[in-house]
Amino acid sequence: MLAGMHDLRTGTVHRCIDDATVVAPVVDVAVPVYNEERALDGSVRRLHAYLSAGFPFSWRITIVDNASTDGTWWCAARLARDLPGVRALHLDRKGRGLALRSAWASSDATVVAYMDVDLSTDLDALLPLVAPLVSGHSDVAIGSRLLPGAHVARRPKRELISRTYNGLLRTVLATRVHDMQCGFKAVRADVARRLLPAVDDDGWFFDTELLLLAERNGLRIHEVPVDWIDDHDSRVHVARTALDAAAASVKNEAQLAELLGQLETQMREAAKKFEFEKAAQLRDRIKALKQQDLAGVFSKESGEASQAAG
Repeated sequence: MLAGMHDLRTGTVHRCIDDATVVAPVVDVAVPVYNEERALDGSVRRLHAYLSAGFPFSWRITIVDNASTDGTWWCAARLARDLPGVRALHLDRKGRGLALRSAWASSDATVVAYMDVDLSTDLDALLPLVAPLVSGHSDVAIGSRLLPGAHVARRPKRELISRTYNGLLRTVLATRVHDMQCGFKAVRADVARRLLPAVDDDGWFFDTELLLLAERNGLRIHEVPVDWIDDHDSRVHVARTALDAAAASVKNEAQLAELLGQLETQMREAAKKFEFEKAAQLRDRIKALKQQDLAGVFSKESGEASQAAG
């Protein structure tokens, strides 16, 4: 079925080809793609065959075309028409985060997931990934190439960049997540609906922001060691995007620290003036910020803090 959808966040008009026979599956696996006409058909057919061969939960595959300029959308539309349980979604803007946001927000599944189109992660890890979410044991699940038990084959440069990036995040942001950027993740749909509005990034940093937000809010994150083979044809400039994402993490943390400092100063001044109600309100805001650490809150709260200081 061909339909149009309007994204309230971006104003983007999407085209969607959906298999109307698949209603509310347990698991919806998104596959974001940009100019992947060569790899898309084989990868989706391989994933479809794997799921059809005995995956224990009902499922759907959602191909999300990120404004491709080659024949990717034509290929995705054909797959959605030919294969039961496959839908295709077309966006007119690029960004992996935007692709996942659009696919997950429009899904009626219990668990939403995603994997890279190259299928670098062994598909046998999919069931261990989603099972704790289906059972309610966990809220978010991620594949990890850095846990004991993982087997990884990739170029030394990518290995070094990945370990450096994840090590930097653990040091600067005190996260306990081992591998932020493995393209193999799943989230309970009800949890995703609460997290997505607070995630600002629509690109490569989307994963990191989502996981930091989940962790700071006390959600249960399950990590699965995976077997992973490097994609030599990847279109991601790993060094540049990793540095940009790390810089964004550090900047956000510095902004939060500055904001908390402003609010704590205002709280002390209010207490000195015996304005106890105002001091209590500021204390509550500080407590909420420390608990939530929402990346999108900085500009809004900083403006409010400046107005309050004046």
